[in-house]
Amino acid sequence: MNDYEINRTDFPYFSIEFVARGKGTLILAGKEYPLRPGMVFAYGPGIAQRIFTDTQDRLVKYFVDFTGAKAGRLLEKFGPTPGNVAQVANPDVLLRIFDDLIDNGFIGNRYSILICATLVEHLILKIAETTANAEAYTSPAFATYQSCRQYIQSHCQTLRKLDEIAKGCHLDATYLCRLFRRFDHQSPYQFLMRLKMNIAAERLQSPHVLVKQVTYELGFKDPFHFSKAFKKIFGLSPSAFRQLR
Repeated sequence: MNDYEINRTDFPYFSIEFVARGKGTLILAGKEYPLRPGMVFAYGPGIAQRIFTDTQDRLVKYFVDFTGAKAGRLLEKFGPTPGNVAQVANPDVLLRIFDDLIDNGFIGNRYSILICATLVEHLILKIAETTANAEAYTSPAFATYQSCRQYIQSHCQTLRKLDEIAKGCHLDATYLCRLFRRFDHQSPYQFLMRLKMNIAAERLQSPHVLVKQVTYELGFKDPFHFSKAFKKIFGLSPSAFRQLR
């Protein structure tokens, strides 16, 4: 398909959609919004939606549909209320929850429905926790924060210390930490470590990759410090993680 368009005058369930990548346009309850990564919006019965993708930078979206009186109360209390749009400061948190929803939905055992219902509650609360107000996410500070996040993601294998992150972002380390306190739930160094450990976890799933090899690939000076960092993130050592896999 060359184009993507949703055009509905109504919808029978509550729905939350999250833009992971790309750009587009949303017309929700008669109001028009430009879509960009990190945006979430909700709709439900009686709310019209039109969604278009930018053909040069196509939308990649996640969504979850749900129903029930409790769901409606959660949205009204914590948001985004149906017919409204929000911008989250830390999109990675929502991506992990959506991935968990997909994984548990496919399992289909007797626990899946309850797990997925709990994850939807978790999703709504995390949106509330990480939502930046309109003034914040259009500010130069938020743009700088996003640029720094992107820099850390792009260079996470070679970066080792906070000072290196700050230098690469052309910022004072104190100001960089202040940006993350304002728009995130973790420090820039914690964000770096989580990225490194996610890479490590993927690498360690291969039986032919040595812990020592991953240690030096990710810029740690020795396996002891690597194992300590890995256990802090995942709650178990690299060798114990490998045995579980």
